[in-house]
Amino acid sequence: MTTPFGTEASRRVISELQSAGFETVFVGGAVRDFLLGKEPTDIDIATSATPEQVKKVFRHTIDIGIEHGTILVLAPEPIEVTTFRTEEIYSDHRATDEVVHGTSLKEDLQRRDFTINALAMTLEDELVDWFGGRADLEARVIRSVGKPRERFGEDPLRVLRALRFSAVLNFHIESETLEAMKQLAHELQHIAIERIKVEIDKLFQGVNPSKAFQYSREIGLPTLFPELFSSFEQLDSFVPFTHARHGWAAMLSMSEVSATELAHHFKLSNEEKRFLKQCEDALNLRASRSFDVLDMYYFPLDVLNVVERIRHAKYPDETTETYEQLVERKKQLPIQKRDELAFTGTDLLQWSGLRGGKWTSEWIEKIERAVVSGCIENDAQAIKEWFVYEISRKE
Repeated sequence: MTTPFGTEASRRVISELQSAGFETVFVGGAVRDFLLGKEPTDIDIATSATPEQVKKVFRHTIDIGIEHGTILVLAPEPIEVTTFRTEEIYSDHRATDEVVHGTSLKEDLQRRDFTINALAMTLEDELVDWFGGRADLEARVIRSVGKPRERFGEDPLRVLRALRFSAVLNFHIESETLEAMKQLAHELQHIAIERIKVEIDKLFQGVNPSKAFQYSREIGLPTLFPELFSSFEQLDSFVPFTHARHGWAAMLSMSEVSATELAHHFKLSNEEKRFLKQCEDALNLRASRSFDVLDMYYFPLDVLNVVERIRHAKYPDETTETYEQLVERKKQLPIQKRDELAFTGTDLLQWSGLRGGKWTSEWIEKIERAVVSGCIENDAQAIKEWFVYEISRKE
């Protein structure tokens, strides 16, 4: 390895903890990604030091997860440092009730989910690999550390994590691991929907979500949890997704629930709710006709694009528009947003001689639609003449 692993700040954190007498290494996904030739992100550090001891070594820290043994060291960039763990105890599968800290790196790694994540790297760039993680990376295999039933029993969410990694890395799941997933998949009923949603988001953004969808069917998720995973039966034709929200839109198009119900069920963010509602409205319009100029104006490009992709996936013989075509149509609109109109509400008051009221917002919208539709030019004089004529007809 020619380039030292980790950032300068993260290496300095390890060095200081080692100088204080604590075993400290890089762990987890960053090590995995480094070995895969990817740029490591979210660098994590594991140490034999307790959270209290970490705080004594560093002046500036934040207790972001001290109950789980994690301290954020400001060095000055934030670096997560977690005490070696030997066990995590769950009472309701929703959160860790108790973390048992240890002093052994091997004990910490053997409690991790998959061999490809049970890797560590020393400050001297030596790989620590007690469970065959590197070999599994080279074979493109997802395999549980130790006994699969024990690992999934500790946290059933690992069933979804295995599916997520199969999509993100395009790896296959080892047979014994897959069999344990099938046997314990029903335990996902105890997992908080927020944790499930995070895994689905990441799965949607993988390089091969279809692989995860296939494995989900093999372990029976659509049958066990039809309200959550029934759409996984038919989502293969929609991939790849350029964003997680496109995956949710595809789920919406294949389900019998409304955007509001889907958003509520998975506790989506307000932004995601708005996006799904726009997709629902656009899908309803698109069911009977192509997008017209007003649709192009009122719907965001992202919504138009994902709806066209959904239509193409569901009806491949139907004529649909590409992203590039949608971009060009958007560019050709007379205006892109309301504040580009060549008049204001004050102009309406002056032109009409009337007092302000609800009618002004109604007429602004009418003029906006007329400009977008090409009925009038976006020119103050042209708008005035059109408005004065139209409002006189209403009197």
